[in-house]
Amino acid sequence: MSKNIESVNYGLEKIFEGAEDFLPLLGTDYVEFYVGNAKQAAHFYKSAFGFQSYAYKGLETGSKETVSYVLKQDKIRLVLTTPLNSKHPINDHIVKHGDGVKVVALWVEDARSAYEETTKRGAKSFMEPTVEKDEHGEVVRAGIYTYGETVHMFVERKNYNGQFMPGFVKWESEYNPEPVGLKFIDHMVGNVGWGEMNTWVKWYEDVMGFVNFLSFDDKQIHTEYSALMSKVMSNGNGRIKFPINEPAEGKKRSQIEEYLDFYEGPGVQHIAVATDDIIKTVANLRARGVEFLSHPPEAYYQAVPGRLEEFDHELREDIEKLKNLGIMIDADEEGYLLQIFTKPVEDRPTLFFEIIQRMGARGFGAGNFKALFESIEREQEKRGTL
Repeated sequence: MSKNIESVNYGLEKIFEGAEDFLPLLGTDYVEFYVGNAKQAAHFYKSAFGFQSYAYKGLETGSKETVSYVLKQDKIRLVLTTPLNSKHPINDHIVKHGDGVKVVALWVEDARSAYEETTKRGAKSFMEPTVEKDEHGEVVRAGIYTYGETVHMFVERKNYNGQFMPGFVKWESEYNPEPVGLKFIDHMVGNVGWGEMNTWVKWYEDVMGFVNFLSFDDKQIHTEYSALMSKVMSNGNGRIKFPINEPAEGKKRSQIEEYLDFYEGPGVQHIAVATDDIIKTVANLRARGVEFLSHPPEAYYQAVPGRLEEFDHELREDIEKLKNLGIMIDADEEGYLLQIFTKPVEDRPTLFFEIIQRMGARGFGAGNFKALFESIEREQEKRGTL
């Protein structure tokens, strides 16, 4: 990866200067998974990832069709939803895709306006603006489809003071393991099919008003066996970032092809969550049974000081601790970042998580791509899917 690629101007405020942001986004509101057993999935995310019980909707609250558990850690909210009968349409999603992300909910000031602006620009409707009320106020939600069967839900909660939203109650639980230091969602990555990346880049530009501020092609993201292409989309204030990947031709099957085969279509590949102390967070996650990709080789860590010196940065962390945990390091002109990737958290080799700590850098670890993908390929080889 050449230095000029890594030193892309990330000044999104300059890119958007003078432009009207017709879709102001305040942040990620929640991420909803459709799963086969929400009760057990909730226990996993509490035990393994340190999420806390937050809100609940189910038979006890009058919900006869679905049950949802809401988990929270700092600014991250996960909603785990399961259908309560065989005829519910959520079953079709689970049968086809396995457990996975259905809704990426975006926090907005005006859900009606967000829906109107995006649908008039070509978005396919998932849910028209709907007002949900209880004694704590009201929440307005509206949704549109993005790639595959994934949905962006616009959530307006300025007139609501309840636990999560109408229909939910506070989830009281005696079992709440300590958090592991996860702070917020840094970015979420989507995988799309052959030749579809530019279509969805244009969709995010035209429908959502995002910009493509960083691109990687198969000359930059490849190993001996496989390759992929990726473009990073961001909204005006930079709070929402959605990299989009598509496969590229290689000698063997890439991780993107494997995902598309097992997810049976486009979808969310991974969720990157930020921490302020990645050494402590990853050590804690490993102790709780979270499995990560195999460590980069010794030569990788021997090269780290030179890569940082190229940008006049000095590593503040103990490199031996980073090496022992398998944490990778990358740098750009604004700083460096530390990152590590879990193995898939489902039986299908689909969704996984990234743990990231930014020390000034705004990139996505381009210098780590080769080491990362070689590690993924080792897992694919074990699965017989390379």
